[in-house]
Amino acid sequence: MLWIWAVEGVCWPLWGRMAMWSLRSLLLWEALLSAAASSTQVHGQVGGSVLLVAERPAGFQVREAIWRSLWPSEELLATFFRGSPETLYRSRFLGRAQLHSNLSLELQPLESGDSGNFSVLLVDTGGRTRTQILQLKVYDAVPRPVVQVFIAVSGDTQPPKTCQVFLSCWAPNISDITYSWRREGTIDFGIEPSGLFTDGQVLRVSLGPGDRSVAYSCIVSNPVSWDLATVTPWESCHREAAPGKSSYKDVLLVVVPITLLLTLAGLLSAWHSCYSGKKQKDVCIDRVAPETENPLV
Repeated sequence: MLWIWAVEGVCWPLWGRMAMWSLRSLLLWEALLSAAASSTQVHGQVGGSVLLVAERPAGFQVREAIWRSLWPSEELLATFFRGSPETLYRSRFLGRAQLHSNLSLELQPLESGDSGNFSVLLVDTGGRTRTQILQLKVYDAVPRPVVQVFIAVSGDTQPPKTCQVFLSCWAPNISDITYSWRREGTIDFGIEPSGLFTDGQVLRVSLGPGDRSVAYSCIVSNPVSWDLATVTPWESCHREAAPGKSSYKDVLLVVVPITLLLTLAGLLSAWHSCYSGKKQKDVCIDRVAPETENPLV
């Protein structure tokens, strides 16, 4: 067989010339029809796979299909001509793209840089075209969050009747996530919005002795994964308010003002002593000077 045509490093047989002319025409039509194309959101996870589905209307008998990456780089990914699929095009998806019999394109394994816009152009046996735009967003798997408990300590030496708690939740080394909270062991899992801060990352709650076993869970999620961490904050309240222990805040409230007063008093005393000594010295000089001058006259 005579091979006379090549595109993106792939040889085409003699009939490939006609196929390439058809391809150029289809790409032109795709550019003209892109404004009216439908758009679909697709999510994937790093290391997993995603299926970009080519939707076909009822009665639409596909004769040719073209899959392309539009952004961040424009690349030809897969084609279907005369019943023959082809995916051996030089692109960042070479070796990771598979064209299924229903003309849907599967990409695997996914990488963090695979997010972007894709298009598929379908042509039926009557020459009608259909363009579909798909927006792929690839996310990292959500790690287990870290929850820290901060207590507003009371000045009493006995455990307080109520305990103000701030729960801070953080998921390391990841972005594009959502924070939410859940009070365990209750029918209503919802949290009042008034107690949430920093886009839901911080939760403020007031606890009493009846909340000793109440646990709170921080849930971090993105469109493809989620994880949670659970804490029982009353345990921290009990440790902070143990009998015989004073809050470091109470100590500072007493020590700092006294230290400032003593320092200020010392400075005033030194200034007063210096000022008084200088004045007495000047007076003494004035009194002695005339007596020392008489012998010289």
